[in-house]
Amino acid sequence: MLTHEEFKAKMLEDPVVRAEYDLLNREEFAILDEILAARREAGLTQAQVAERMGTKTPTVARLEAALVSGKHSPSIGTLRKYAKALGKRLEIHFVSP
Repeated sequence: MLTHEEFKAKMLEDPVVRAEYDLLNREEFAILDEILAARREAGLTQAQVAERMGTKTPTVARLEAALVSGKHSPSIGTLRKYAKALGKRLEIHFVSP
C-alpha cells in the first residue's frame, strides 16, 4: 500500500493530473489561503462567521473545503457574504498569466 506522499507523487507523473493540480495551486488554493488568512486576522471561528452570514457552521466549513477539493466553486454572492462577515469587501481582478 502506498503512503499519501507516494500516491501523490505517482499521480502527479500523469501530465493531465499535474496540469489540474498546478491550476488548483495557482487559483483555488490562493483563494483559500486568502480566505483563511482573513478569518484568522478577524479572529473568528467558522461558527462565528456562519452566524454573521446568517447560515450554519457546516456551510462555512463546506465553503472552505470546496476550495480545497475544487469540486465546487462558491458563488460571488457567497464570497461577498463571507467577506462582509469578516468586515471586508470582495474584489475580483483579472490578471495576465
